[in-house]
Amino acid sequence: MSSSTTTDRRSAGYKPNIWNLDFLKSLKRDYSADQQDDYENVVKRLKCEVKNLMVNEELKPLMVFKIIDEIQRLGLGNHFGEDIESALRRLTCKFGDLKLDLHATALGFRLLRQNGIFMSQDVFKQFMDENGNFKPSLCNDNEGMKSLYEASHLGFEGEHLSDEAKAFTKEHLTNRYKLEDKQTIDDDDDVNHTLGLPLRCRMPKLEARHYIETHPNDDETALLELAMLDYNMAQLTHQQDLQELARWWKDLELSEKLSFARDRLMECFFWGIGTLPKPELSSGRKALTKVFKFITIIDDIYDVYGTIDELELFTNAIERWNINAIDELPDYMKLTFLALYNTVNEIGYEILKQKGFNCIPYLKKTWEDMIKAFLVEAKWLQNNQIPTFEEYLNNGWVSVSGVVALTHVFFFVSPEITPEALHCLRNNHDILRLPSMVFRLSNDLATSEAEIERGETANAISCYAKEEGVTMKDARKHLSKLIDESWKNLNEIQVLNETPFSVDFIEAAMNLARTAQCAYQHGDGHGSPELIKKKIVSLIVDPIQL
Repeated sequence: MSSSTTTDRRSAGYKPNIWNLDFLKSLKRDYSADQQDDYENVVKRLKCEVKNLMVNEELKPLMVFKIIDEIQRLGLGNHFGEDIESALRRLTCKFGDLKLDLHATALGFRLLRQNGIFMSQDVFKQFMDENGNFKPSLCNDNEGMKSLYEASHLGFEGEHLSDEAKAFTKEHLTNRYKLEDKQTIDDDDDVNHTLGLPLRCRMPKLEARHYIETHPNDDETALLELAMLDYNMAQLTHQQDLQELARWWKDLELSEKLSFARDRLMECFFWGIGTLPKPELSSGRKALTKVFKFITIIDDIYDVYGTIDELELFTNAIERWNINAIDELPDYMKLTFLALYNTVNEIGYEILKQKGFNCIPYLKKTWEDMIKAFLVEAKWLQNNQIPTFEEYLNNGWVSVSGVVALTHVFFFVSPEITPEALHCLRNNHDILRLPSMVFRLSNDLATSEAEIERGETANAISCYAKEEGVTMKDARKHLSKLIDESWKNLNEIQVLNETPFSVDFIEAAMNLARTAQCAYQHGDGHGSPELIKKKIVSLIVDPIQL
C-alpha cells in the first residue's frame, strides 16, 4: 500500500478557508432579559392582531392573501401557522367564484399550494383567449405578471397551463427590462431578484432578510418590527451553535492533519441553517453541519487525494463499520474514519436519547451508499471513462450527499418514527431523491468547468453533451430543465403529501434543494467560498439594524 508521503497526489486548486476559527468563536451578541421580554410581548400582541384579521370574513380575499404573504416572506410563518392554514382553507372553498384579478388569483394560487393546499391550475383559464393563450393585454399588469411568474413555479408535472404561464411571464419580464436602458436594469433589484431565482427556490432565511431590507422606509409596520427582532434573535441562536461547532472542529485537529481537504466549517454551517432554519432545531443543525464537514473531507479524498487502492480499503472499512477496520488504512484515512465513526455514533446516541430509537444502522447505510458512489466516480476518472448520461445521474444523485444529509435530518425533525417512513427512507423515496437531483445538477452547473480543467471527465454536462452531440450551452439548458422537473414533483409531494413523512421533513428536504441552488447560483460556493461570503455574513454575522 502506497503511503501518503511517497505517492504523488493530485490537487484540486481549491481556495483556502476565509474564516478564522477565533473569529467564529468570538461571534456572540447578548440580549438582555428586558429585550427578551420585549420580543415575547411583541409576538403575543401581534398574534392577537393577526388572529383577529384572519377570522374577519369581511376582509377582502386579496387583503388576506397580502397579509399571509407578508408574514411568510418576512420569515414569521412559524408564529402564525394555524391562523394561516385556517384562513386559506376558508378561502379555498369559494376561490373559483371570487372573480379576482390576475395578481390576486396568482398570489392566492401560490399561497395555497406552498402551504400544502391543492388549488387547480384551471383558475388561470379566465386569463386566456379563445386560442388557449394568455391574453397579451395582461402584459400591462406588471404586478400581476410577477405574481403569475412566481405562481407558475408551483406547478406539477403535466400541468401545461402552468408551463405556459412560466414561459409567458418569463419572456415578458426579461424583454421588458431589456428594452430599458442599462442603468435601469442594473438598478432594478426587484426584477433581477425575481428572475435570478423564483421565490419557490430561494432560501427562506435569506429571502426574509432581503424582504425586510427592501421594504419602503415609510412602511414601518408592527410585522416588520417583529421580523427584524425575530431575525436577530434567530441569528443569536445560530452564532451560539457556531461557537460550539468551532470548538468541536478545533478539538478534532483534522484541518491540520488533512491539509489537502477543504476547510469549510462556516460554509457547512450555512448548509445546516439553510436546511433547518428554525432556531429550535439547534441539535439537528449542529449534527447536519458535522455531517457536511465529513462529506467535504471524504469527497476530497475520493476526488483528489486518495489512490484507488486506498479508496477500496476505505470503502471496505465503511461497509464493515468496525473500529478494527482502521488497522488496514493509511494514517490520514485512520484519522478520517475514526473521527467519522465517532461523530456518527454520537449523533445516533443523541437520537436514541431524544426518540428512543437506534438509527445508527440507517445512518451507516447512507454513508456506505454515498462512498460506494464516490468510488465509482474515482474509477471513471482513473480509466478516463465518460459514462452514459443515465449512468452518471443514477450514481450522481447518490454521490452528491443529499440522502446522507436528509437521513440524519429525518431522525431530528420527525415527531414519530414509523415503520412505513423507515421503509421509504431505506429505499430512497422521491422526497430524498428529488432534492438530491436538484443538488447534483446545481453542483454540476457550477463546477463542471473547473472539474474538466483538472482532468475529470464525468459530470452531467459533459456526459449529456457527448451522448447527444450537442453544445455545452444546450447541455446546460437541459440540466436546468431537469431541475425544473424535479421541483414540479416536489411541489406535488408537498401539496398532496401521500407519504408517511411529516410536513417538517418534507420542508427540510425542499430547503436542502433551495440551499443547493443558493450556494451554486453564481459558481462553486463550496470550492470558492468568497462567492457566498456576502450571503453568509447576512445570514450569520451581521444583525439587522433595528
